[in-house]
Amino acid sequence: MTQPTNRQIVLASRPVGAPTADNFVLTQSDIPTPAQGEMLLRSVYLSLDPYMRGRMSDAKSYAEPVGIDEVMVGGTVCQVEASNHAEFEVGEWVLAYTGWQDYALSNGEGLIKLGKQPSHPSYALGVMGMPGFTAYMGLLDIGQPKEGDTLVVAAATGAVGSMVGQIGKLKGCRVIGIAGGEEKCQFAKDTLGFDECIDHKAADFAEQLAKACHNGIDIYFENVGGKVFDAVMPLLNTGARIPLCGLISQYNATSLPEGPDRMSMLMAQLLIKRIKMQGFIIFDDYGHRYGEFAADMTQWLAQGKIHYREHLVQGLENAPDAFIGLLEGKNFGKMVVQTNQPR
Repeated sequence: MTQPTNRQIVLASRPVGAPTADNFVLTQSDIPTPAQGEMLLRSVYLSLDPYMRGRMSDAKSYAEPVGIDEVMVGGTVCQVEASNHAEFEVGEWVLAYTGWQDYALSNGEGLIKLGKQPSHPSYALGVMGMPGFTAYMGLLDIGQPKEGDTLVVAAATGAVGSMVGQIGKLKGCRVIGIAGGEEKCQFAKDTLGFDECIDHKAADFAEQLAKACHNGIDIYFENVGGKVFDAVMPLLNTGARIPLCGLISQYNATSLPEGPDRMSMLMAQLLIKRIKMQGFIIFDDYGHRYGEFAADMTQWLAQGKIHYREHLVQGLENAPDAFIGLLEGKNFGKMVVQTNQPR
């Protein structure tokens, strides 16, 4: 019988522009043995998120890059496979950060217990995890929604955008989504409850957005950038708020966009209209408020007020292609890889 090994996907080279399959290599190593005070974790679900593109680059950022030949980083939901740790039992589920691999050792630091039989363990990577938390704090703390505000959110059916729009509706906003394709736009309206959703692939996208936002935009939750922000900017109202969560359209850029420098125009808009635009890193800035988010989101889910969709991919070996697809907008919902079957 073949001895099981630890499959690991490592960064083989740094991408120039969009990542390709050649930037990743699937390797195998021995399964590590936990020392006293440690446990062996076996991943079941791996989260794929746009921020990982930044970690593949060695440009200066808010976190250290992944080194060449190092395991790709990522949040995981794991089961305890073996334990020499007094506070963790074999079979327990935990939220961890073990990356793109089957097995990893942990001393318990940074782990969040999910119990012995969580009903939806992968939710800890999405609606109850970093994406949901990002949507909650970005919208409520920076966006400061008020009854009757017009809220626009790009990537409206993605892990963060879908939560932003639904929370906005709960707070009394008129919510306009932006998504890629008719199917996603229909889902945003019919299932997520958005008031309108505009297809950014449409030739007259900017005109459609202006028509939908006939009273201007009070909150724009920014996670895309590029042509979407170009269409949003002239529609922003005085006193508008822009939580800046990501710029996925720019992550593969190797140079500045062509055309005139529009920074002065943007700065003038921020000044004249007294617009608040604030970036944030969710656990760095709001980690101490996770309990507040978890209490609200748990209640909303139980009451059926929040709908959540996963895009589940089977097999660790398929993580690179799934990640490349995520950056191209091919996912429909929160991108999660099931790396192994539960024990």
